[in-house]
Amino acid sequence: MRDILPVLGRWYAAGQPFGLATVVGVSRSAPRGPGAAMAVGPGDEVVGSVSGGCVEGAVFELAREAVTDGAVRTRTFGYSDEDAFAVGLTCGGEITVLVRPVTRGADPAFGAVAESAAAGEPVTMATVTGGPAPCGATLAVRPDRVTGTLGTTGLDAAVTADARGGLALGATGRRHYGPQGERRADAVSVFLQSFAPPPRMLVFGAIDYAAAVARIGAFLGYRVTVCDARPVFATPRRFPDGVEVVVEWPHRYLRDTGTDERTVVCVLTHDPKFDVPLLLEALRRPAAYIGAMGSRRTHAERAERLAGAGLTGRELSRLRSPVGLDLGARTPEEVAVSVAAEIVALRWGGTGAPLTGTRGAVHPPLPENPGTDGV
Repeated sequence: MRDILPVLGRWYAAGQPFGLATVVGVSRSAPRGPGAAMAVGPGDEVVGSVSGGCVEGAVFELAREAVTDGAVRTRTFGYSDEDAFAVGLTCGGEITVLVRPVTRGADPAFGAVAESAAAGEPVTMATVTGGPAPCGATLAVRPDRVTGTLGTTGLDAAVTADARGGLALGATGRRHYGPQGERRADAVSVFLQSFAPPPRMLVFGAIDYAAAVARIGAFLGYRVTVCDARPVFATPRRFPDGVEVVVEWPHRYLRDTGTDERTVVCVLTHDPKFDVPLLLEALRRPAAYIGAMGSRRTHAERAERLAGAGLTGRELSRLRSPVGLDLGARTPEEVAVSVAAEIVALRWGGTGAPLTGTRGAVHPPLPENPGTDGV
């Protein structure tokens, strides 16, 4: 959804109605996760995807119908091998899609979500997907205010509390309540989709490898900063557009920079005077991934220095070094792919093994709270 929000925001601001299809439930080897979205707008323009191509044709028709008749519908797509031309998922999974019309007059919450997401403000969109409440009703929940309603004051209050609790992690998923927001009831199904600001990738060491890592980090949706104490290397022209470049001692910059459970830290300096004080700071603060470049000998010497400086074994165990997966990478671009692959595998619980040698579902069950909305 985040990827297509700029387009949807323009349609919405121009008063052009569109049909919005959102994946609100998945099972088994589903191709896209909860929150994946596709919209059909003016002139039958299509943006986004709910399945990577398997059922988009059917969803396109449902979205057009939603705009025409103003009705909300829910449709579940599973695997079908009875008819080669039947609509279904080839992967054997199952997705449930909520399809609803969006207009300025009927859905003030959507405008609030689009504006907040564009401004980098955390926001959650809550949508009723079933039960004794208006199906398709939406509520935009931000840290300090709420727009829209799900039908009752009690339900709005309960969902607002849960949405604000999940905003820090960017949690997305379905919750169940009673008609008045009762916690121990499950009559009403509400889909909570969080749009937290993009996670940070902090790259230390402005070398050629850093430029490649920064490029792939931006491609994966991170807000990337490159930091180096040497101004001759830390120049914006050496890095992709949109990447922040900072001239500062790495450990000082990190000390004054907030991190959270989604932050990625890549230490590419492999110079003890830079990376030891930097890693002492990094390994004692929240982060999803902390990786450091260097040979096994470099890693062993670095670990010895860090332990001597007071890091515990548990703190040292967080360090991914030598950085990246074993791809046989040589060039800066290949190393960047190796690092990105390790970050993705760690985030989603992947093994890093070739799929041809594994068994079971290609897409394992999603973590309960992966902490991001499709980055």
